[in-house]
Amino acid sequence: MGFLKPDLPVVDFAEWSKGTRAERIRPLARHWAEVGFGTPVVLHLFYVVKILLYVLAGALFAVATSGIGGLTNVAAWYDEPIVFQKVVLFTMLFEVVGLGCGFGPLNNRFFPPMGSILYWLRPGTIRLPPWPTRVPLTRGTARTPLDALLYGALLVVLVVALFSDGTGPIPALGTTVGVLPTWQIWTILGLLAVAGLRDKVIFLAARGEVYASFTVAFLFGGVDMIIAAKLVCLAIWIGAATSKLNKHFPFVISTMMSNSPLVRTKAFKRAFFERFPDDLRPGRISRIVAHFSTAVEGLVPLVLFFTHGGWPTAIAAFVMLVFHFGILSAIPMGVPLEWNVFMMFSVLALFVGHADVGLGDLTSPLPIVLFAVLAGTVAVGNLFPRKVSFLPGMRYYAGNWDTTQWCMKPSAEEKIRAGLVAIASMPQSQVERIYGSPEQALVMLHSGYAFRAMNTHGRALFTLVHRAMADGDEADYVVTEGERLCSTAIGWNFGDGHMHNEQLIAAMQERCGFEPGEVRVVLLDAQPIHRQRQAYRLVDAATGEFERGFVRVADMVTRQPWADDVPVHVTWSEGATTA
Repeated sequence: MGFLKPDLPVVDFAEWSKGTRAERIRPLARHWAEVGFGTPVVLHLFYVVKILLYVLAGALFAVATSGIGGLTNVAAWYDEPIVFQKVVLFTMLFEVVGLGCGFGPLNNRFFPPMGSILYWLRPGTIRLPPWPTRVPLTRGTARTPLDALLYGALLVVLVVALFSDGTGPIPALGTTVGVLPTWQIWTILGLLAVAGLRDKVIFLAARGEVYASFTVAFLFGGVDMIIAAKLVCLAIWIGAATSKLNKHFPFVISTMMSNSPLVRTKAFKRAFFERFPDDLRPGRISRIVAHFSTAVEGLVPLVLFFTHGGWPTAIAAFVMLVFHFGILSAIPMGVPLEWNVFMMFSVLALFVGHADVGLGDLTSPLPIVLFAVLAGTVAVGNLFPRKVSFLPGMRYYAGNWDTTQWCMKPSAEEKIRAGLVAIASMPQSQVERIYGSPEQALVMLHSGYAFRAMNTHGRALFTLVHRAMADGDEADYVVTEGERLCSTAIGWNFGDGHMHNEQLIAAMQERCGFEPGEVRVVLLDAQPIHRQRQAYRLVDAATGEFERGFVRVADMVTRQPWADDVPVHVTWSEGATTA
Protein backbone atom coordinates (compact mmCIF):
# COMPACT_ATOMS: atom_id res chain seq x y z
CA MET A 1 0.00 0.00 0.00
CA GLY A 2 1.14 3.55 -0.71
CA PHE A 3 1.06 6.71 1.37
CA LEU A 4 -1.88 8.19 -0.53
CA LYS A 5 -2.94 5.39 -2.86
CA PRO A 6 -4.84 2.36 -1.56
CA ASP A 7 -3.77 -1.15 -2.54
CA LEU A 8 -7.04 -2.30 -4.06
CA PRO A 9 -7.76 -5.82 -5.34
CA VAL A 10 -7.25 -6.24 -9.10
CA VAL A 11 -9.47 -8.66 -10.99
CA ASP A 12 -10.47 -9.29 -14.60
CA PHE A 13 -13.89 -7.80 -14.08
CA ALA A 14 -15.49 -9.37 -17.14
CA GLU A 15 -14.50 -12.88 -16.05
CA TRP A 16 -14.73 -12.29 -12.32
CA SER A 17 -18.30 -10.96 -12.50
CA LYS A 18 -19.49 -14.17 -14.22
CA GLY A 19 -18.72 -16.29 -11.16
CA THR A 20 -20.91 -17.15 -8.20
CA ARG A 21 -20.60 -15.12 -5.03
CA ALA A 22 -18.31 -17.78 -3.57
CA GLU A 23 -16.11 -17.69 -6.66
CA ARG A 24 -15.96 -13.90 -6.56
CA ILE A 25 -15.02 -13.91 -2.87
CA ARG A 26 -12.08 -16.30 -3.36
CA PRO A 27 -9.55 -13.86 -4.96
CA LEU A 28 -10.63 -11.09 -2.60
CA ALA A 29 -10.10 -13.30 0.45
CA ARG A 30 -6.59 -14.00 -0.81
CA HIS A 31 -6.04 -10.28 -1.31
CA TRP A 32 -7.21 -9.63 2.25
CA ALA A 33 -4.87 -12.30 3.60
CA GLU A 34 -1.74 -10.67 2.18
CA VAL A 35 -2.81 -7.00 2.00
CA GLY A 36 -5.79 -6.43 4.29
CA PHE A 37 -8.25 -3.67 3.50
CA GLY A 38 -5.55 -1.99 1.39
CA THR A 39 -5.79 1.20 3.43
CA PRO A 40 -3.34 3.96 2.40
CA VAL A 41 -0.85 4.98 5.07
CA VAL A 42 -2.33 8.48 5.26
CA LEU A 43 -5.62 7.05 6.51
CA HIS A 44 -3.88 5.21 9.33
CA LEU A 45 -2.09 8.47 10.17
CA PHE A 46 -5.48 10.18 10.27
CA TYR A 47 -6.56 7.78 13.03
CA VAL A 48 -3.25 8.26 14.84
CA VAL A 49 -3.79 12.04 14.81
CA LYS A 50 -7.33 11.50 16.14
CA ILE A 51 -5.90 9.46 19.02
CA LEU A 52 -3.37 12.18 19.82
CA LEU A 53 -6.08 14.85 19.79
CA TYR A 54 -8.16 12.71 22.14
CA VAL A 55 -5.19 12.44 24.53
CA LEU A 56 -4.48 16.17 24.33
CA ALA A 57 -8.11 17.15 24.92
CA GLY A 58 -8.39 14.80 27.89
CA ALA A 59 -5.22 16.22 29.40
CA LEU A 60 -6.43 19.80 28.90
CA PHE A 61 -9.70 19.08 30.69
CA ALA A 62 -7.69 17.53 33.52
CA VAL A 63 -5.35 20.48 34.03
CA ALA A 64 -8.21 22.97 33.72
CA THR A 65 -9.16 21.80 37.23
CA SER A 66 -8.07 24.19 39.99
CA GLY A 67 -5.16 22.83 41.97
CA ILE A 68 -4.03 20.23 39.44
CA GLY A 69 -0.99 22.03 38.03
CA GLY A 70 0.63 22.38 34.64
CA LEU A 71 0.11 20.26 31.56
CA THR A 72 3.68 18.97 31.45
CA ASN A 73 3.86 18.01 35.13
CA VAL A 74 2.08 14.72 34.45
CA ALA A 75 3.72 12.88 37.34
CA ALA A 76 2.04 15.28 39.78
CA TRP A 77 -1.54 14.76 38.58
CA TYR A 78 -1.91 11.50 36.62
CA ASP A 79 -3.22 9.64 39.71
CA GLU A 80 -5.50 12.40 41.03
CA PRO A 81 -9.00 10.90 41.45
CA ILE A 82 -10.69 13.85 39.77
CA VAL A 83 -8.41 13.46 36.75
CA PHE A 84 -9.52 9.85 36.36
CA GLN A 85 -13.13 10.96 36.73
CA LYS A 86 -12.72 13.55 34.00
CA VAL A 87 -10.96 11.12 31.65
CA VAL A 88 -13.86 8.68 32.07
CA LEU A 89 -16.50 11.33 31.41
CA PHE A 90 -14.58 12.87 28.53
CA THR A 91 -14.24 9.47 26.90
CA MET A 92 -17.95 8.83 27.38
CA LEU A 93 -18.64 12.18 25.69
CA PHE A 94 -16.17 11.40 22.90
CA GLU A 95 -17.89 8.07 22.24
CA VAL A 96 -21.52 9.15 22.51
CA VAL A 97 -20.94 12.09 20.16
CA GLY A 98 -19.70 9.56 17.59
CA LEU A 99 -15.97 10.28 17.46
CA GLY A 100 -14.78 6.98 18.93
CA CYS A 101 -15.76 3.40 18.06
CA GLY A 102 -17.34 3.09 14.63
CA PHE A 103 -15.91 6.36 13.29
CA GLY A 104 -14.75 6.86 9.72
CA PRO A 105 -13.70 4.83 6.68
CA LEU A 106 -12.35 1.83 8.62
CA ASN A 107 -15.92 1.29 9.77
CA ASN A 108 -17.31 1.85 6.26
CA ARG A 109 -18.47 5.36 7.15
CA PHE A 110 -17.50 7.73 4.37
CA PHE A 111 -20.13 10.45 3.91
CA PRO A 112 -20.34 11.65 6.66
CA PRO A 113 -17.63 9.81 8.68
CA MET A 114 -19.88 9.77 11.76
CA GLY A 115 -23.56 9.59 12.65
CA SER A 116 -24.54 9.59 16.35
CA ILE A 117 -25.01 13.27 17.24
CA LEU A 118 -26.26 14.03 13.71
CA TYR A 119 -29.08 11.50 14.23
CA TRP A 120 -29.82 11.70 17.93
CA LEU A 121 -30.46 15.43 17.99
CA ARG A 122 -32.86 15.04 15.06
CA PRO A 123 -36.50 14.07 15.74
CA GLY A 124 -37.96 11.55 13.33
CA THR A 125 -34.95 9.24 13.19
CA ILE A 126 -35.28 5.63 14.37
CA ARG A 127 -34.77 4.77 18.03
CA LEU A 128 -34.67 1.24 19.44
CA PRO A 129 -35.91 0.92 23.04
CA PRO A 130 -34.54 -2.21 24.78
CA TRP A 131 -37.75 -3.22 26.62
CA PRO A 132 -40.66 -1.31 25.07
CA THR A 133 -43.32 -3.68 26.44
CA ARG A 134 -41.91 -3.70 29.97
CA VAL A 135 -40.69 -0.17 30.64
CA PRO A 136 -43.43 2.48 30.70
CA LEU A 137 -43.20 5.43 28.31
CA THR A 138 -40.68 3.77 25.97
CA ARG A 139 -42.93 2.30 23.26
CA GLY A 140 -42.47 3.32 19.64
CA THR A 141 -39.48 3.67 17.34
CA ALA A 142 -39.68 7.33 16.31
CA ARG A 143 -37.35 9.80 17.99
CA THR A 144 -39.29 12.66 19.55
CA PRO A 145 -38.17 16.15 20.60
CA LEU A 146 -38.04 14.76 24.16
CA ASP A 147 -35.51 12.12 23.07
CA ALA A 148 -33.37 14.77 21.39
CA LEU A 149 -33.63 16.90 24.54
CA LEU A 150 -32.53 14.03 26.78
CA TYR A 151 -29.53 13.31 24.58
CA GLY A 152 -28.63 17.00 24.36
CA ALA A 153 -28.92 17.35 28.14
CA LEU A 154 -26.53 14.42 28.60
CA LEU A 155 -23.95 16.15 26.42
CA VAL A 156 -24.37 19.44 28.30
CA VAL A 157 -23.98 17.89 31.77
CA LEU A 158 -20.90 15.96 30.62
CA VAL A 159 -19.33 19.23 29.44
CA VAL A 160 -20.28 20.96 32.70
CA ALA A 161 -18.56 18.19 34.67
CA LEU A 162 -15.43 18.48 32.55
CA PHE A 163 -15.10 22.18 33.45
CA SER A 164 -15.86 21.68 37.16
CA ASP A 165 -13.43 21.87 40.05
CA GLY A 166 -13.03 19.42 42.88
CA THR A 167 -15.01 19.41 46.12
CA GLY A 168 -12.01 19.87 48.38
CA PRO A 169 -9.53 17.75 50.39
CA ILE A 170 -10.21 14.05 50.91
CA PRO A 171 -7.47 12.67 53.19
CA ALA A 172 -8.46 9.05 52.56
CA LEU A 173 -7.64 9.51 48.87
CA GLY A 174 -4.56 11.62 49.51
CA THR A 175 -5.93 14.54 47.51
CA THR A 176 -6.34 18.21 48.31
CA VAL A 177 -8.30 18.83 45.10
CA GLY A 178 -11.13 16.41 45.79
CA VAL A 179 -13.58 14.85 43.34
CA LEU A 180 -16.47 15.98 41.15
CA PRO A 181 -19.72 16.98 42.89
CA THR A 182 -21.96 13.98 43.47
CA TRP A 183 -24.98 15.70 41.89
CA GLN A 184 -23.16 15.74 38.55
CA ILE A 185 -22.48 12.01 38.72
CA TRP A 186 -26.11 11.23 39.57
CA THR A 187 -27.37 13.51 36.80
CA ILE A 188 -25.13 11.93 34.17
CA LEU A 189 -26.16 8.42 35.17
CA GLY A 190 -29.83 9.41 35.30
CA LEU A 191 -29.82 11.02 31.86
CA LEU A 192 -27.89 8.12 30.32
CA ALA A 193 -30.29 5.62 31.88
CA VAL A 194 -33.44 7.41 30.71
CA ALA A 195 -32.03 8.10 27.24
CA GLY A 196 -30.84 4.48 27.04
CA LEU A 197 -34.26 3.12 27.99
CA ARG A 198 -35.73 5.18 25.19
CA ASP A 199 -32.96 4.14 22.76
CA LYS A 200 -30.53 1.34 23.59
CA VAL A 201 -28.21 2.49 20.79
CA ILE A 202 -27.28 5.62 22.74
CA PHE A 203 -26.34 3.59 25.80
CA LEU A 204 -24.27 1.18 23.70
CA ALA A 205 -22.58 4.01 21.79
CA ALA A 206 -21.64 5.67 25.09
CA ARG A 207 -19.95 2.34 25.91
CA GLY A 208 -22.12 2.24 28.99
CA GLU A 209 -20.76 -1.11 30.13
CA VAL A 210 -17.38 0.59 30.58
CA TYR A 211 -17.82 4.29 31.30
CA ALA A 212 -21.19 4.13 33.06
CA SER A 213 -19.77 1.39 35.29
CA PHE A 214 -16.85 3.62 36.24
CA THR A 215 -19.29 6.48 36.80
CA VAL A 216 -21.28 4.32 39.22
CA ALA A 217 -18.00 3.70 41.07
CA PHE A 218 -17.65 7.47 41.50
CA LEU A 219 -20.71 7.43 43.75
CA PHE A 220 -18.78 5.48 46.39
CA GLY A 221 -16.92 7.51 48.96
CA GLY A 222 -13.21 7.55 49.77
CA VAL A 223 -11.04 4.60 48.80
CA ASP A 224 -14.11 2.59 47.81
CA MET A 225 -14.19 4.64 44.61
CA ILE A 226 -10.67 3.50 43.68
CA ILE A 227 -11.33 -0.13 44.61
CA ALA A 228 -14.59 -0.15 42.64
CA ALA A 229 -12.85 1.32 39.59
CA LYS A 230 -10.17 -1.38 39.84
CA LEU A 231 -12.86 -4.03 40.02
CA VAL A 232 -14.54 -2.62 36.91
CA CYS A 233 -11.22 -2.96 35.07
CA LEU A 234 -10.91 -6.52 36.36
CA ALA A 235 -14.43 -7.37 35.13
CA ILE A 236 -13.65 -5.94 31.69
CA TRP A 237 -10.39 -7.83 31.26
CA ILE A 238 -11.51 -11.18 32.64
CA GLY A 239 -14.89 -10.90 30.96
CA ALA A 240 -13.29 -10.25 27.59
CA ALA A 241 -10.80 -13.10 28.11
CA THR A 242 -13.57 -15.52 29.06
CA SER A 243 -15.50 -14.77 25.89
CA LYS A 244 -12.38 -15.61 23.83
CA LEU A 245 -12.34 -19.20 25.05
CA ASN A 246 -13.75 -20.39 21.75
CA LYS A 247 -12.72 -21.61 18.29
CA HIS A 248 -13.47 -18.27 16.63
CA PHE A 249 -10.80 -16.04 18.13
CA PRO A 250 -7.79 -17.28 16.06
CA PHE A 251 -9.71 -16.21 12.94
CA VAL A 252 -9.93 -12.70 14.39
CA ILE A 253 -6.18 -12.64 14.97
CA SER A 254 -5.26 -13.73 11.42
CA THR A 255 -7.72 -11.26 9.89
CA MET A 256 -6.65 -8.37 12.12
CA MET A 257 -2.93 -8.92 11.57
CA SER A 258 -3.45 -9.00 7.81
CA ASN A 259 -4.78 -5.48 8.12
CA SER A 260 -2.22 -4.21 10.63
CA PRO A 261 -0.18 -1.22 9.42
CA LEU A 262 2.81 -2.53 11.40
CA VAL A 263 2.86 -5.87 9.55
CA ARG A 264 4.29 -4.52 6.33
CA THR A 265 5.45 -7.48 4.27
CA LYS A 266 3.12 -9.84 2.44
CA ALA A 267 5.24 -12.81 3.46
CA PHE A 268 4.72 -12.02 7.14
CA LYS A 269 0.98 -11.56 6.64
CA ARG A 270 0.75 -14.92 4.87
CA ALA A 271 2.44 -16.59 7.82
CA PHE A 272 -0.69 -16.01 9.90
CA PHE A 273 -2.57 -18.51 7.72
CA GLU A 274 -2.37 -22.27 7.48
CA ARG A 275 -1.16 -22.48 3.88
CA PHE A 276 -1.58 -19.44 1.65
CA PRO A 277 -3.30 -19.18 -0.83
CA ASP A 278 -5.35 -22.38 -0.71
CA ASP A 279 -5.91 -22.78 3.03
CA LEU A 280 -6.78 -19.49 4.70
CA ARG A 281 -7.68 -20.87 8.08
CA PRO A 282 -5.59 -19.42 10.93
CA GLY A 283 -2.06 -20.83 11.03
CA ARG A 284 0.05 -21.80 14.02
CA ILE A 285 1.21 -18.22 14.66
CA SER A 286 -2.38 -16.99 14.81
CA ARG A 287 -3.36 -19.76 17.19
CA ILE A 288 -0.38 -19.10 19.46
CA VAL A 289 -1.07 -15.35 19.52
CA ALA A 290 -4.77 -15.96 20.22
CA HIS A 291 -4.18 -18.35 23.12
CA PHE A 292 -1.30 -16.34 24.60
CA SER A 293 -3.19 -13.03 24.47
CA THR A 294 -6.25 -14.65 26.06
CA ALA A 295 -4.07 -15.94 28.90
CA VAL A 296 -2.51 -12.50 29.36
CA GLU A 297 -5.90 -10.76 29.46
CA GLY A 298 -7.35 -13.28 31.88
CA LEU A 299 -4.44 -13.80 34.29
CA VAL A 300 -2.17 -10.75 34.39
CA PRO A 301 -4.95 -8.44 35.71
CA LEU A 302 -5.22 -10.70 38.75
CA VAL A 303 -1.55 -10.06 39.50
CA LEU A 304 -2.14 -6.35 38.93
CA PHE A 305 -5.09 -6.32 41.32
CA PHE A 306 -3.75 -8.46 44.15
CA THR A 307 -0.20 -7.08 44.30
CA HIS A 308 0.28 -3.73 45.95
CA GLY A 309 3.42 -2.22 44.52
CA GLY A 310 6.96 -3.30 43.78
CA TRP A 311 8.20 -5.39 40.87
CA PRO A 312 5.12 -7.66 40.53
CA THR A 313 2.85 -4.64 40.01
CA ALA A 314 5.36 -2.94 37.69
CA ILE A 315 5.77 -6.04 35.50
CA ALA A 316 2.02 -6.70 35.35
CA ALA A 317 1.34 -3.06 34.48
CA PHE A 318 3.96 -3.15 31.73
CA VAL A 319 2.46 -6.33 30.26
CA MET A 320 -1.04 -4.82 30.16
CA LEU A 321 0.27 -1.64 28.56
CA VAL A 322 1.94 -3.73 25.84
CA PHE A 323 -1.23 -5.81 25.47
CA HIS A 324 -3.43 -2.78 24.76
CA PHE A 325 -0.80 -1.12 22.59
CA GLY A 326 -0.71 -4.29 20.49
CA ILE A 327 -4.43 -3.96 19.78
CA LEU A 328 -4.16 -0.22 19.27
CA SER A 329 -1.27 -0.45 16.81
CA ALA A 330 -3.22 -2.86 14.59
CA ILE A 331 -5.83 -0.10 13.98
CA PRO A 332 -8.54 -2.81 13.87
CA MET A 333 -11.74 -2.52 11.85
CA GLY A 334 -14.42 -0.88 13.97
CA VAL A 335 -11.60 1.28 15.39
CA PRO A 336 -11.97 0.82 19.20
CA LEU A 337 -8.86 2.97 19.52
CA GLU A 338 -9.54 5.47 22.29
CA TRP A 339 -10.92 2.65 24.45
CA ASN A 340 -7.50 1.00 24.38
CA VAL A 341 -5.80 4.30 25.22
CA PHE A 342 -8.21 4.73 28.11
CA MET A 343 -7.47 1.25 29.46
CA MET A 344 -3.75 2.01 29.30
CA PHE A 345 -4.33 5.18 31.29
CA SER A 346 -6.42 3.20 33.81
CA VAL A 347 -3.49 0.85 34.40
CA LEU A 348 -1.32 3.80 35.37
CA ALA A 349 -3.87 5.94 37.21
CA LEU A 350 -5.42 3.13 39.27
CA PHE A 351 -3.03 0.23 39.60
CA VAL A 352 0.28 2.12 39.62
CA GLY A 353 -0.82 5.43 41.13
CA HIS A 354 -2.90 3.70 43.83
CA ALA A 355 -1.09 0.39 44.07
CA ASP A 356 -1.41 0.32 47.86
CA VAL A 357 -5.23 0.39 47.79
CA GLY A 358 -6.87 -3.05 47.83
CA LEU A 359 -9.78 -5.11 49.10
CA GLY A 360 -8.52 -4.84 52.67
CA ASP A 361 -9.30 -1.13 52.58
CA LEU A 362 -12.99 -1.52 51.73
CA THR A 363 -15.42 0.39 53.93
CA SER A 364 -18.62 -0.95 52.31
CA PRO A 365 -19.66 -3.92 50.16
CA LEU A 366 -20.88 -1.74 47.27
CA PRO A 367 -17.77 -2.20 45.07
CA ILE A 368 -18.20 -5.97 45.37
CA VAL A 369 -21.87 -5.62 44.40
CA LEU A 370 -20.90 -3.61 41.31
CA PHE A 371 -18.37 -6.26 40.31
CA ALA A 372 -20.95 -9.00 40.83
CA VAL A 373 -23.44 -7.20 38.57
CA LEU A 374 -20.84 -6.83 35.80
CA ALA A 375 -19.66 -10.44 36.17
CA GLY A 376 -23.26 -11.64 36.15
CA THR A 377 -23.97 -9.71 32.96
CA VAL A 378 -20.93 -11.28 31.32
CA ALA A 379 -22.06 -14.74 32.42
CA VAL A 380 -25.60 -14.26 31.11
CA GLY A 381 -24.25 -12.76 27.88
CA ASN A 382 -22.05 -15.78 27.26
CA LEU A 383 -24.76 -18.28 28.14
CA PHE A 384 -27.58 -16.49 26.31
CA PRO A 385 -25.96 -14.23 23.71
CA ARG A 386 -29.26 -13.49 21.98
CA LYS A 387 -30.42 -11.76 25.17
CA VAL A 388 -27.35 -9.55 25.81
CA SER A 389 -25.43 -7.28 23.46
CA PHE A 390 -21.82 -8.25 22.89
CA LEU A 391 -20.76 -4.97 24.54
CA PRO A 392 -22.17 -5.47 28.07
CA GLY A 393 -21.48 -9.19 27.49
CA MET A 394 -17.85 -8.09 26.94
CA ARG A 395 -17.32 -10.37 23.96
CA TYR A 396 -14.82 -7.84 22.61
CA TYR A 397 -13.04 -9.04 19.47
CA ALA A 398 -13.85 -12.62 20.39
CA GLY A 399 -15.04 -13.44 16.87
CA ASN A 400 -18.35 -14.51 18.39
CA TRP A 401 -21.02 -11.93 17.67
CA ASP A 402 -24.64 -11.75 16.60
CA THR A 403 -24.56 -10.88 12.89
CA THR A 404 -27.00 -10.31 10.03
CA GLN A 405 -27.05 -10.09 6.27
CA TRP A 406 -29.83 -8.22 4.48
CA CYS A 407 -30.90 -9.37 1.00
CA MET A 408 -32.60 -6.41 -0.68
CA LYS A 409 -34.04 -5.83 -4.11
CA PRO A 410 -33.24 -2.48 -5.77
CA SER A 411 -36.86 -1.42 -5.20
CA ALA A 412 -36.30 -1.82 -1.45
CA GLU A 413 -33.34 0.53 -1.52
CA GLU A 414 -35.49 3.17 -3.17
CA LYS A 415 -38.12 2.77 -0.45
CA ILE A 416 -35.44 3.13 2.23
CA ARG A 417 -34.19 6.35 0.67
CA ALA A 418 -37.73 7.70 0.60
CA GLY A 419 -38.96 6.34 3.93
CA LEU A 420 -36.14 6.89 6.43
CA VAL A 421 -35.05 10.11 8.06
CA ALA A 422 -31.31 9.57 7.61
CA ILE A 423 -28.08 11.49 7.21
CA ALA A 424 -26.01 8.90 5.34
CA SER A 425 -26.89 7.26 2.02
CA MET A 426 -27.16 3.51 1.58
CA PRO A 427 -23.83 1.63 1.87
CA GLN A 428 -23.74 0.70 -1.83
CA SER A 429 -24.16 4.34 -2.84
CA GLN A 430 -21.36 5.42 -0.49
CA VAL A 431 -19.03 2.79 -1.92
CA GLU A 432 -19.79 3.86 -5.51
CA ARG A 433 -19.14 7.48 -4.57
CA ILE A 434 -15.79 6.77 -2.94
CA TYR A 435 -14.47 4.33 -5.57
CA GLY A 436 -15.76 6.13 -8.63
CA SER A 437 -17.41 3.38 -10.70
CA PRO A 438 -20.08 0.72 -10.23
CA GLU A 439 -17.54 -1.94 -11.28
CA GLN A 440 -14.94 -1.02 -8.67
CA ALA A 441 -17.69 -0.53 -6.10
CA LEU A 442 -18.88 -4.09 -6.77
CA VAL A 443 -15.35 -5.40 -6.27
CA MET A 444 -15.05 -3.51 -2.98
CA LEU A 445 -18.48 -4.73 -1.89
CA HIS A 446 -17.15 -8.26 -2.34
CA SER A 447 -14.00 -7.28 -0.48
CA GLY A 448 -16.34 -6.53 2.42
CA TYR A 449 -17.89 -9.96 1.94
CA ALA A 450 -14.38 -11.42 2.06
CA PHE A 451 -13.66 -9.68 5.36
CA ARG A 452 -16.86 -11.11 6.83
CA ALA A 453 -16.04 -14.54 5.43
CA MET A 454 -12.56 -14.48 6.97
CA ASN A 455 -14.40 -14.74 10.30
CA THR A 456 -16.09 -18.06 11.04
CA HIS A 457 -19.64 -16.76 11.02
CA GLY A 458 -19.18 -15.48 7.47
CA ARG A 459 -19.28 -19.02 6.13
CA ALA A 460 -22.65 -19.59 7.79
CA LEU A 461 -24.07 -16.23 6.73
CA PHE A 462 -23.32 -16.73 3.04
CA THR A 463 -24.66 -20.28 3.20
CA LEU A 464 -27.90 -19.02 4.73
CA VAL A 465 -28.18 -16.19 2.21
CA HIS A 466 -29.03 -18.80 -0.43
CA ARG A 467 -31.92 -20.03 1.72
CA ALA A 468 -33.16 -16.53 2.44
CA MET A 469 -33.72 -15.25 -1.10
CA ALA A 470 -37.36 -15.58 -2.09
CA ASP A 471 -36.90 -16.74 -5.69
CA GLY A 472 -33.41 -18.19 -5.33
CA ASP A 473 -32.05 -15.81 -7.97
CA GLU A 474 -29.09 -13.94 -6.48
CA ALA A 475 -29.13 -11.45 -9.36
CA ASP A 476 -32.37 -10.02 -7.96
CA TYR A 477 -30.81 -9.01 -4.65
CA VAL A 478 -28.01 -6.91 -3.22
CA VAL A 479 -26.60 -8.49 -0.06
CA THR A 480 -25.80 -5.82 2.54
CA GLU A 481 -24.22 -6.15 5.97
CA GLY A 482 -26.72 -5.37 8.71
CA GLU A 483 -23.81 -3.70 10.48
CA ARG A 484 -23.39 -1.27 7.58
CA LEU A 485 -27.13 -0.71 7.23
CA CYS A 486 -27.07 0.61 10.80
CA SER A 487 -25.00 3.55 9.58
CA THR A 488 -27.92 4.63 7.44
CA ALA A 489 -30.86 3.58 9.59
CA ILE A 490 -29.91 4.42 13.18
CA GLY A 491 -26.71 6.44 12.98
CA TRP A 492 -24.19 4.13 14.67
CA ASN A 493 -22.80 0.65 14.22
CA PHE A 494 -20.18 -1.40 15.99
CA GLY A 495 -20.65 -5.00 14.97
CA ASP A 496 -23.62 -5.73 17.23
CA GLY A 497 -26.46 -7.74 15.69
CA HIS A 498 -28.79 -6.63 18.50
CA MET A 499 -29.06 -3.30 16.68
CA HIS A 500 -30.21 -4.80 13.36
CA ASN A 501 -32.43 -7.66 14.43
CA GLU A 502 -36.24 -8.04 14.22
CA GLN A 503 -36.73 -4.74 16.05
CA LEU A 504 -35.01 -2.73 13.32
CA ILE A 505 -36.66 -4.84 10.61
CA ALA A 506 -40.10 -3.96 12.02
CA ALA A 507 -39.21 -0.27 12.36
CA MET A 508 -38.09 -0.12 8.75
CA GLN A 509 -41.11 -2.10 7.54
CA GLU A 510 -43.36 0.41 9.28
CA ARG A 511 -41.73 3.27 7.39
CA CYS A 512 -41.00 1.64 4.04
CA GLY A 513 -43.80 -0.86 3.45
CA PHE A 514 -41.73 -3.59 1.78
CA GLU A 515 -43.53 -6.18 -0.31
CA PRO A 516 -43.17 -9.89 0.50
CA GLY A 517 -39.83 -11.13 -0.81
CA GLU A 518 -38.45 -7.60 -1.22
CA VAL A 519 -36.27 -7.71 1.93
CA ARG A 520 -35.07 -11.00 3.40
CA VAL A 521 -32.77 -11.02 6.44
CA VAL A 522 -30.43 -13.68 7.81
CA LEU A 523 -30.00 -13.38 11.59
CA LEU A 524 -27.21 -15.49 13.10
CA ASP A 525 -26.91 -15.56 16.90
CA ALA A 526 -23.54 -15.77 18.62
CA GLN A 527 -22.40 -19.10 20.03
CA PRO A 528 -23.38 -19.77 23.66
CA ILE A 529 -20.22 -20.60 25.57
CA HIS A 530 -21.56 -24.04 26.58
CA ARG A 531 -22.81 -25.12 23.14
CA GLN A 532 -20.84 -25.64 19.94
CA ARG A 533 -23.51 -24.30 17.61
CA GLN A 534 -25.09 -21.03 16.53
CA ALA A 535 -28.82 -20.51 16.05
CA TYR A 536 -30.18 -18.68 13.01
CA ARG A 537 -33.46 -17.17 11.84
CA LEU A 538 -34.63 -16.18 8.37
CA VAL A 539 -37.06 -13.27 8.31
CA ASP A 540 -39.08 -11.62 5.56
CA ALA A 541 -39.57 -7.95 6.43
CA ALA A 542 -43.19 -8.04 5.27
CA THR A 543 -44.36 -11.46 6.45
CA GLY A 544 -42.07 -12.32 9.37
CA GLU A 545 -39.93 -15.32 10.30
CA PHE A 546 -40.12 -18.25 7.91
CA GLU A 547 -37.28 -20.52 9.03
CA ARG A 548 -35.06 -21.18 12.02
CA GLY A 549 -32.37 -23.69 12.90
CA PHE A 550 -28.67 -23.87 13.71
CA VAL A 551 -25.20 -24.43 12.28
CA ARG A 552 -22.36 -26.21 14.06
CA VAL A 553 -19.16 -24.36 14.91
CA ALA A 554 -17.09 -27.38 13.85
CA ASP A 555 -18.52 -27.11 10.33
CA MET A 556 -17.65 -23.41 10.13
CA VAL A 557 -14.05 -23.52 11.38
CA THR A 558 -13.00 -26.28 8.99
CA ARG A 559 -14.10 -24.46 5.84
CA GLN A 560 -12.44 -21.81 3.72
CA PRO A 561 -13.66 -18.19 3.60
CA TRP A 562 -15.27 -18.65 0.19
CA ALA A 563 -17.25 -21.71 1.29
CA ASP A 564 -21.02 -21.32 1.32
CA ASP A 565 -21.93 -24.96 1.90
CA VAL A 566 -22.02 -25.16 5.69
CA PRO A 567 -24.49 -27.91 6.77
CA VAL A 568 -27.72 -26.30 7.97
CA HIS A 569 -29.93 -27.97 10.60
CA VAL A 570 -33.51 -26.72 10.24
CA THR A 571 -35.63 -26.93 13.40
CA TRP A 572 -38.68 -25.09 12.05
CA SER A 573 -39.83 -23.80 8.70
CA GLU A 574 -43.01 -22.20 7.50
CA GLY A 575 -45.50 -24.94 6.77
CA ALA A 576 -43.41 -27.80 8.16
CA THR A 577 -41.59 -28.90 11.30
CA THR A 578 -38.22 -30.65 11.06
CA ALA A 579 -36.61 -32.54 13.90
